[in-house]
Amino acid sequence: METPVVNIGPREIRKRRLMGIVALAVGVALAFALVVFQSPRLLRLLIFFPIWMAGLGLFQAREKT
Repeated sequence: METPVVNIGPREIRKRRLMGIVALAVGVALAFALVVFQSPRLLRLLIFFPIWMAGLGLFQAREKT
């Protein structure tokens, strides 16, 4: 098996993990608020962006890329 290529250090891994966790919290809070206030479904698409950023941050931290 090949060893994975690691191109970021521990400090950058922490930064990306933190960004992922914060973006996930923002996405969950935004989703909760939009559902509670019964916003239109089209407006609920705003949830996509923080959840996408959370996925990027957490996957990059896990894969160290």
